[in-house]
Amino acid sequence: MYWAVIIGLVLMIPILAIVLDSSVGQALANRIARGDEDGDLPQIDSRVQVLEAEVKYLSESLESVREETEFVRHLIEGSGEDEPSRLGPGE
Repeated sequence: MYWAVIIGLVLMIPILAIVLDSSVGQALANRIARGDEDGDLPQIDSRVQVLEAEVKYLSESLESVREETEFVRHLIEGSGEDEPSRLGPGE
């Protein structure tokens, strides 16, 4: 009975060495070396919030540019009549 346990342990040593030397073992070692994943979440959350604010700002800027472009296009094309509409003084 004890011989079976000893033989099992002796066979587990090379099998464990093969597994730890594989890419899966190296990935596991890298994850352990990096530490706890929860420690990085506040940094990621703050980066995501900054990116969301930047996307919101760019979307608003793009909408403003669209409105200005539409206004200028209307001024250039006129009101659709034969003669282009002109703005009066002070308008």
